Parts: sequence; structure tokens; C-alpha cells
Amino acid sequence: MMGKRSLVSVVDDDESVRESLPDLLREFGFAAEAFSSAEAFLASDVVSDTSCLLLDIAMPGMSGPELQQELIRRQQEIPIVFITAQGDKAVRPRLLAHGAVECLLKPFSETALLAAVNTALRMRSE
Repeated sequence: MMGKRSLVSVVDDDESVRESLPDLLREFGFAAEAFSSAEAFLASDVVSDTSCLLLDIAMPGMSGPELQQELIRRQQEIPIVFITAQGDKAVRPRLLAHGAVECLLKPFSETALLAAVNTALRMRSE
């Protein structure tokens, strides 16, 4: 394990997000891993170590909400913060109802991201 730093995994098919978010998370003091697909995340060895998941909603292959359901099915209780460029107002309440911590619309501020991750980590430690 990586000391006491919480691992935040980023799953997004957008390369710029996969490059910028982990750097930002590390600046905030978290450990970070990035994956280009839900399938890649599920196949990785960090699923059980992940303290918070930053998850894109719309991706090729398995979508963010489908990954959320798969993790529930596997009884992997990882707090999820969804990130999306599609500003559909109906999506957010549905995701939150299914247990997501937050749903951030791109572009979101560093402050909003940090607040959402910290909320997720608090939920994780309760």
C-alpha cells in the first residue's frame, strides 16, 4: 500500500482528463491512477485499494453508471464522483439516488473537485 495517501482512481476516455486530473489529485496529496475505460479499471489490481472513483458517465464500452452497478454487484463499496460533459439535469439526481457522492459537470473547479473527493473519502471512512 502507498502509506496513508488515499488512492483516487480516474476513469475517463478523455485523454486530457486522464493527464490533468491525476496531477491535480497528487498536488492535493492523494495517490492517483487513471484508466481509459471501465473495463481497464475492473481488470486492474487497484480496485480494492481505491478510496474514491472519479468516473466519466459516457464512455465507449461500459458506461460510468454500468461500472457503478458492476461494483455494487461485486460488493466493492467505492464512493463514486461522476464527472460529465453532458449537462443533463435529469442525470445527476438519478446517479445520486444510486449512491454516487456527487456529479460534477465539466469544466468543474478544483475547489468543487476537492470538496467532492473529500466528501467521498469521509463516506469511505465512516
